Amino acid sequence: MELLMLDPVAFTLGPLTVYWYGLIISLAILIGMMWAIYEGKKRGIDPDTFVDMLIIIIPVAILCARLYYVIFSWSSYAGHPVDAFKIWEGGLAIHGALIGGVMTAYLLTRKQKVPFWLLADVVAPSIMLGQIMGRWGNFFNQEAYGSEVSKSFLENLHLPDFIINQMYINGAYYHPTFLYESLWNVVGLVLVLLYRRSNQRVGESFLLYVIWYSVGRFFIESLRTDSLMFFGLKTAQLVSLALIIGSVIVWIYRRKISTVRYMDVQLVQGTSEMVEAEKKE
Repeated sequence: MELLMLDPVAFTLGPLTVYWYGLIISLAILIGMMWAIYEGKKRGIDPDTFVDMLIIIIPVAILCARLYYVIFSWSSYAGHPVDAFKIWEGGLAIHGALIGGVMTAYLLTRKQKVPFWLLADVVAPSIMLGQIMGRWGNFFNQEAYGSEVSKSFLENLHLPDFIINQMYINGAYYHPTFLYESLWNVVGLVLVLLYRRSNQRVGESFLLYVIWYSVGRFFIESLRTDSLMFFGLKTAQLVSLALIIGSVIVWIYRRKISTVRYMDVQLVQGTSEMVEAEKKE
């Protein structure tokens, strides 16, 4: 029986081809921005701040995601470098996007006079939502999958047929690592939201996100067969370890220098002042 595969193309409009990957990423950005604006208002951040910053951050993040991917898989593009620009075919490394996006956000917060760590806590759930949704773009493209498995293995996971069928690639079934990572981030999103609501110190919700994602990515990456490599080691695992260690160090350091609680913060926009509001029972 022929398996029903999902088309990576959502629809076409004349010469324009629209891919599910692009649609899902665009929708994730839109929902994430609306969520960040909603949460930011509670902390006194002007909604225009998010819009102004995203106009710059999004293209920089996409560029860095592609640049990261191309650099660590240059052998695939050396003979036909024009293909390096075909982002609609996949090949956007989330670590590249995160590094580029966070660095850009840090520079912009200094200009906008918004505390970086406060903004990071506000947008952390939005970033996680984007990753949860974005992995389904990989699903439609039949990429970011793991090593070969049997059909019975996938059936024992109680996966719906449309996922099992889509994991049948070039005559074999594979680990749906896109799904593992998406579900890992769903759990992480709940934990980050609960932690942020428990009124912990500013910056810790974002650091919790980085640690949680990096731990999951480290182990899930061990199942993947399409990993970017660096001197024989999986790049994503090396970066994940660096992010875990770095985040723990920053967490300990900030515990020593800051006592500001997230839920008590009200930002005075346009200045560097951040004051603690009285708790309302």
